[in-house]
Amino acid sequence: MFSNPPDELRVRISSPFDITTARQLGRKLAEDLGLADSEITLLAAAISEVARNIIDHARRGELLFNIVQKGVKRGLQVIARDEGPGIPDVPRAMQYGYSTIGGLGVGLPGAKWLMDEFDIDSKIGEGTRVTMCKWPRTATRALAAAV
Repeated sequence: MFSNPPDELRVRISSPFDITTARQLGRKLAEDLGLADSEITLLAAAISEVARNIIDHARRGELLFNIVQKGVKRGLQVIARDEGPGIPDVPRAMQYGYSTIGGLGVGLPGAKWLMDEFDIDSKIGEGTRVTMCKWPRTATRALAAAV
């Protein structure tokens, strides 16, 4: 699909349809990078969780997709950001079972568990930014994807 993907791809999130679009884009980029099918499945689930949080808490936002490099490895960085109300207690929001909307409370902690790197920054009244990365499990796969 992308012989030379742009530095950053963006999906605006404001409906469940947008979640599907973001998942599909993430899956395709991960395939192009040579991630294993199991890693792609985990990535798609994490994308769903952070995109769903945007809709549920901020109404709209965006997901940014970037190809990143660490040594010989090339991975996929996903940044979910919104200008919603912000998270008043990030450590509490990162606990399994905690929900402010009556859900299961596995969205953010689940996304963190599914990804290789995860960071969250939230400011009350300004919004939330979740940055997460998925890396191929072996350098061989990353090298093969780079060729």
